[in-house]
Amino acid sequence: MDGGSVLVSAVRAGDADLVRVLLHEDSDPGHLDAAFRLAVRMRAGHVAQLLLQYGADPGPSGVRDLLSLEEAADSGSPALVEALLDDRVRGRSRVAELLEARELTRRWHGAGVEAELRRRTGSREPVVRTPVRDDEYHGADEFALGGTTVRDGHGAILTRIEELLGFRASFGELRDRALAHAGRQDHTTWSSATILLAGRRDRETWDDAVALRTDPDQYRRLFGAEVLRLTHLFDESDEDPFAGPALDVFAGWSAGETDSAVLAEVLIGLGEHAGPRAEAALVPHAGHPEAPVRCAVARGLHAWSSPPAFSGGARTALLRLMADPDATVRSAACHTVAFGGGADPGLLDAMAVLLDDADRLVGVTAVSGLALHDDERCVAAARLLGPPQRGSLEEERCLDEVRRYEYRRDRP
Repeated sequence: MDGGSVLVSAVRAGDADLVRVLLHEDSDPGHLDAAFRLAVRMRAGHVAQLLLQYGADPGPSGVRDLLSLEEAADSGSPALVEALLDDRVRGRSRVAELLEARELTRRWHGAGVEAELRRRTGSREPVVRTPVRDDEYHGADEFALGGTTVRDGHGAILTRIEELLGFRASFGELRDRALAHAGRQDHTTWSSATILLAGRRDRETWDDAVALRTDPDQYRRLFGAEVLRLTHLFDESDEDPFAGPALDVFAGWSAGETDSAVLAEVLIGLGEHAGPRAEAALVPHAGHPEAPVRCAVARGLHAWSSPPAFSGGARTALLRLMADPDATVRSAACHTVAFGGGADPGLLDAMAVLLDDADRLVGVTAVSGLALHDDERCVAAARLLGPPQRGSLEEERCLDEVRRYEYRRDRP
């Protein structure tokens, strides 16, 4: 079976991970266009987006083989809609078509997927609801009833189409769309709302988000915290007007927040600031009972002094976090030390202990960290780990650091 046939077979199977591996190994443009059209017909938006990233171009002759924008919106998959809105396809998305798709998604979002499915199918059978990955970063729920399958991403589709049409949804509208999926911070509708609001970077939106800090509902607080964090994160202006306000809000918020998911989001926001004030707010949570909170601390600590070195409090916290019972926390702490300050012998020894960690990703991260600090112990550990797992770009990047270290070591 040739490479093109393997790629088409992977698309037909809906195996996005295998498609990514095949594209990374060989993105022959002769096969991409047909694979893209197949992915769209199968309503596999995530796969279609991957193919576009690697150069698929349906071209004028291929557009007729694709779904209409209205059909894509009906599916409830924002990834599929986004694929059809790509510049290589988007010329056919006239204002009238966008308006039709907007009205359709408003009906779905207003009625709710289950209610609309029952209305359309007339079935009284139980609805089968399954969490799925809609694109590389975001999820959705897929509902199946009476032979019809629909995802519940209509809120995200509505947000995207309104943006294209120039309609400005209010903070409250976008908040309520997100909160329809409360508890699913990775849900595509939640993410589309927080990202859009953060991109506005205006005082009105900032104040609306800050006001949620004291809301008794933890999901509203979580939504506000994410909007504030992303507002600062996305600000690339020289003035960076939200840096000071973000640090002020998050430093105070972290001391009194009781919900672990909200606290983790607040600490992630703090971790985007380097300095003693952010560190002082992070370190007390290194022993928090919930792993996501400890992980936020591990990722957020910085070597901010000059010359770069970890302070005593950060060093103590990182030593503790590198020995954490949770593998994700250990890996995050290793990563922070790897890209941190000078070669602290105690921190490097703690990282060396993790070279034979039971979790492979922790071991790979430790190897990379030692290589970045020109520590010879990385070489033997990399040999024991063997080659990177197929398709893991993260492992490839980490193990490449060992080869770079050996080059530095051996060059005249």
